[in-house]
Amino acid sequence: MRYIGVDIGGMSIKAGLTDEKGNILLKKSIVTRATEPGENIVADIAALVKDVAAVGGLAVADIDGVGLGSPGSVDDAAGVIRYSCNINFRKTPVVELLREALGIDNVKISNDANCAALGETLFGAGRGAGNSVTVTLGTGVGTGIVVDGKLLTGNCSAGAEGGHVQLGLGGPLCGCGKRGHFEAYASTTALLRQTEDAMKKHPESALNTVAKERGFDGKTVFIAAKQGDKVAKRVLNRYIYYVGVGLVSFANVFYPEVFIIGGGISKEGDTLIVPLQKFVSENVYGAEYNPPIKVVAATLGNDAGIIGAAALAMK
Repeated sequence: MRYIGVDIGGMSIKAGLTDEKGNILLKKSIVTRATEPGENIVADIAALVKDVAAVGGLAVADIDGVGLGSPGSVDDAAGVIRYSCNINFRKTPVVELLREALGIDNVKISNDANCAALGETLFGAGRGAGNSVTVTLGTGVGTGIVVDGKLLTGNCSAGAEGGHVQLGLGGPLCGCGKRGHFEAYASTTALLRQTEDAMKKHPESALNTVAKERGFDGKTVFIAAKQGDKVAKRVLNRYIYYVGVGLVSFANVFYPEVFIIGGGISKEGDTLIVPLQKFVSENVYGAEYNPPIKVVAATLGNDAGIIGAAALAMK
């Protein structure tokens, strides 16, 4: 069996030929013509799919299915991208257009965070689990929910926006313009803000030295904390608390077998994962009576979108 997964991004569109086990056999990418009409972008995607198939020694008719992951508001069932803020998709019937361009019926689409979650659950860190919640800590907080091996996306695929769960009334401003959302506390953007505030209040902290020596980014607080800096440890512990509160909230609704933590911060490994595991284990409702919930770091990296998109077509 051969599938093609397409990961649509604001800067590039990546496509990979995979087998039924989620192994990427080859991949190619093109620049996203993000300001072009949506129909033109779909034409670019069709050409990319044909190119990937040809390089793999296949005709398009030999492909068992094509899956796509896109940022923005996606209606999975209708095959329509309703809106994407960085790409000129406006109620674009992507699946219908691709079926016509490629001459194959098995074309499916979902939000890119959902695809990453499906890829990690089926073929990555959550392999073997039927129920998972993937939380990607980046500029914002993306979430994907898998229940009994299938994506849970809500009415018209508008749900599963876990980054906008309300953690506090009022609170810091979220990227969406509302206040107190999980994303406003737990994103990398939020961590940078929390770290910067601490640096200003404590100029003696190693945070300032680390930032000066290697630049200021999401790793700054982790490096300074590992050096034993007390201010950095307080910032990091508070951030982990915020992430943990969000995970426990999801656990009490979905009770997944595993939480998969993605994004650049997940590369910090045990420094992040171990305390999160402890927090979830100690605070989830009914933990002493129910099966334990694992907390693990994502493993597929930048390929999660391609693999998860291909997995849509395997269903």
